[in-house]
Amino acid sequence: MTILDETYTLSNGVEIPKLGLGTWFIDDDKADDAVRAAVEIGYRNIDTAQAYGNERGVGEGVRTAGVPREELFVSTKLAAEIKAYDGAAAAIDGSLEKLGLDYVDLMLIHSPQPWNDFRGGDYAEGNREAWRALEDAFEAGKLRSIGISNFEQADVENILGSCSVAPHVNQLLVHAGNTPTDLLAYCASKDLLVEAYSPIAHGEILKNTDIAAMAENYGVSVPQLCIRYTLQLGTVSLPKTANAEHMRSNAEVDFVISDADMDALRNLHARDYGDASVFPVYSGK
Repeated sequence: MTILDETYTLSNGVEIPKLGLGTWFIDDDKADDAVRAAVEIGYRNIDTAQAYGNERGVGEGVRTAGVPREELFVSTKLAAEIKAYDGAAAAIDGSLEKLGLDYVDLMLIHSPQPWNDFRGGDYAEGNREAWRALEDAFEAGKLRSIGISNFEQADVENILGSCSVAPHVNQLLVHAGNTPTDLLAYCASKDLLVEAYSPIAHGEILKNTDIAAMAENYGVSVPQLCIRYTLQLGTVSLPKTANAEHMRSNAEVDFVISDADMDALRNLHARDYGDASVFPVYSGK
C-alpha cells in the first residue's frame, strides 16, 4: 500500500485520496495526457478549476484513463469572480459540460474575493449566494461534496452562519515556509478537511539550503520532503506537474518526518515565490 491508496473521509462520508494531481498551468491540449499518465501511475485524485482553462482536457483524460469513473476523485472550482446565485448555477453546469462528466466529486468557490480584489472588499453576500448554488447542485447529485478555497476564518464563518450544508473542504496555500497554523486548527475544529495547494511553494523552495539539507538527511528529494510535510499536517497534498517522472517521484513519500523536524518546518518562514509573486495568492496580501 502506498500513499496513492490512502484516503481521508470527509464530514459527509465521501472518501478523498490523500495525494492528488494539481493541473494549474497545464495547457488544455496537454491535460488529457497528464491525467492519463497520473492515473496509470496510480493517482486517483485530479484537481482542476474553471480559471485554469483546462477542464475540457482534464475531463477527456478522466474519461479515457481506462479506470471506472467512480474510482476517480475529480475536483473543480467556481471562478472567483462569480458572486451571484444564477451565475454560479450556470457555471456549475458549464463545468460539468466542459468536463463531459455527469457529476464532480468536489467543487469549491475558488476565492472569497475576485482575483483583481484578492483580500480586498466585502463579498460576504456574494459568497453566500454562490454557496447556495453549490448546495443546490450538491442536493441534486451533480456534486458529491462542496467546499471553499483561500477562505480565511471570517470567510468560513460567513458561510457557516447561513448554510444548510457545511463546507467539506478548504483548499489553502500550505507548504513548508507558509503554514497557517491557526487556520488549520480552526478548520479542524469545524470538521473541514484542508487541501494543500502548491506544497512545493511553486518550486521556489527548491533553492532553500536548509530544506535541502533536511531532505538529504532523510535520503529524499526536496519535493518529497515538502509533500510528506503537508501529508503529516493532515492535509490532502496537491503537487502540480505534467511530468510523469515527477508524478511518480511525488508519490514516493513512504517515510516519516520526526516531530522535531516537523516543528522546524512548521516554524519556517519562506514566502519568496519568485516570478509567481505576480499571482494574487503569492502576492503577500
